Amino acid sequence: MRALIQRVTQASVTVEGTVTGAIEKGFLVLLGVTEEDTEEEVRVLTEKLLKLRIFPDAEGKTNCSIQDVGGALLIISQFTLCADCRKGTRPSFSHAAKPDEAKRLYEMFIEKCRAVIPHTDCGVFGAHMDVSLLNDGPFTIWLDTDDFKKPRNH
Repeated sequence: MRALIQRVTQASVTVEGTVTGAIEKGFLVLLGVTEEDTEEEVRVLTEKLLKLRIFPDAEGKTNCSIQDVGGALLIISQFTLCADCRKGTRPSFSHAAKPDEAKRLYEMFIEKCRAVIPHTDCGVFGAHMDVSLLNDGPFTIWLDTDDFKKPRNH
C-alpha cells in the first residue's frame, strides 16, 4: 500500500462539478492499493499516518502529529501510485489491486482514519476527480508499506 501525504492548509476534491470532500489544515492523502495488500497493510499504514509528526510545535520543530494539531484528512484513491515504470515509457499497472479489493481496502483505510480523525473526507473511488490543494511548506512524504519490511540502513 502506498500513500503520498501532503501537509496542506486547504484541499478539496470535485467529481462532475460537485465537491465531495474539503478540508482546511491537515493531510491530503493519495492512496494506492497493490495486489499484495491486505488488512494488515491498512492497519500499519493508518497507524504510521496518524502518528506522523510533520506539523510544527511552538518552537517551529516538526514534533506534532495530525491529532496534536486537530487536523483533518482528505483521502483520495489513486491507483496510478502503483505504476511500474521500470521498462519502457508507458507505465504498467499490473501490480495494482483489482478494483473490488482496492475499494474494500480503501474504504477500510478511510474508516480507520475516521475513528481517530472525525473530519476525514474522501473522493469517489474509480471516478475522474479534480483535486485542489495548497501545500503547506511544501511538505510531502511518501509512505510504502513494502519499505516498512526492509531493514533500515544506517
